[in-house]
Amino acid sequence: MKAAVFSDTHGSTYLMVQAVRRARPDLLIHLGDYERDAGVLRREFPELPLFAVCGNCDFVPLAPAVDLVPLGPVKAMITHGHLYNVKYGLDSLVYAAQEKEAKLALFGHTHQALYEEIGGVKLLNPGAGYGPNASWALVEVFDNGGIACEIKPL
Repeated sequence: MKAAVFSDTHGSTYLMVQAVRRARPDLLIHLGDYERDAGVLRREFPELPLFAVCGNCDFVPLAPAVDLVPLGPVKAMITHGHLYNVKYGLDSLVYAAQEKEAKLALFGHTHQALYEEIGGVKLLNPGAGYGPNASWALVEVFDNGGIACEIKPL
């Protein structure tokens, strides 16, 4: 199973849509800022399941702040990250994922792409979807529970 993961697009949706067309994922994830950008994905790719959370710049959010997403045999926790103070450390995010028995925690907010493992949880921030270093992530989950993540330029 392949998932395209975006965060912090802040209204810049053209390259995000093009990335989905190229990658042809099985599902889409948007991690907030701006929540309405997830609506663009929903309109452009109605056949793909879409999971989205709100961010700190989503002032009247319709999406939840945190959600659990089944990625094949792996449970992923998705959140924007501001509620876990990810700009100041990842411990709160790791503990929350561990409590939810999630092997993968997807977050944004910092606008810095990151992929690392802490405490048995793989942490992925796809970076920001706009600006000179715009990026997104492709997550592949295998039937045996293996996880591969690749951060890609937009």
